[in-house]
Amino acid sequence: MEKLIITAAICGAEVTKQHNSAVPYTVEEMVREAKSAFEAGAAVIHVHVRTDDGTPTQDRERFRVVLDAIREACPGVILIPSTGGATGMTPEERLQPTELCPEMATLDCGTCNFGDDIFVNDMPTMRAFGKRMLENNIKPEYECFEIGHLDTVLGMAARGEVPGAPMQFNFVLGVNGCTPATVGHLDYLVKQIPAGSTWTVTGVGRGAWPMVAAGIVMGGNVRVGFEDNIYLERGRKAASNGELVEKVAALAKLLGREIATPDEARALLSLKK
Repeated sequence: MEKLIITAAICGAEVTKQHNSAVPYTVEEMVREAKSAFEAGAAVIHVHVRTDDGTPTQDRERFRVVLDAIREACPGVILIPSTGGATGMTPEERLQPTELCPEMATLDCGTCNFGDDIFVNDMPTMRAFGKRMLENNIKPEYECFEIGHLDTVLGMAARGEVPGAPMQFNFVLGVNGCTPATVGHLDYLVKQIPAGSTWTVTGVGRGAWPMVAAGIVMGGNVRVGFEDNIYLERGRKAASNGELVEKVAALAKLLGREIATPDEARALLSLKK
């Protein structure tokens, strides 16, 4: 099998210090958590940003400061800023980090329930995001929370509305209101992607570790981090994102997968150096 790319989603927009005191808000805390994950084996850091009081923001300048600080602390790391932001944000707000022309960014592939909220990604929004990424030469990581999201984005790629092959997918399973985190659902999704594509699986909450194991043995890549899950095991909170990545690395070793460095991950993801 190819080497395993580990992504660390270090804070997200929903989880707070009330859930786990190690969740980062400030620039310094973001760097601390990114570095802990990077040193444990994460080649990719998925980035949301907050104000210092923990409020989610898509402010371009906040992203600039955070991304530059992480790059300095984690030489060579791949950074994937979020264009998802938080529920209720406008598309214009959410697009701000793409103005910085990162090598990758997320592109959410459809509207879905997020617990009691609705995460809106209608077709005009998705076309606007695809257009921006085409214009700025940004490779999307296509975030699929529902099985229908995959079909939607494949159709858009065929029409030239979003960047096409080689495509990178992130199957986010286990969000309350979306597709459950099961091996069967993951297997179905993986079988639908075009030849030459790469994929990552993200299990949310209690689905985190089963999806990590499935992703490793199925030959895909995996994402962990405080955005998705704050527990190392039942009843035991992780002290850092690095602890979560360390557990992935240990499982990968037991299951016979080597861990990709950032340079190796760039090659696997067809990114330019």
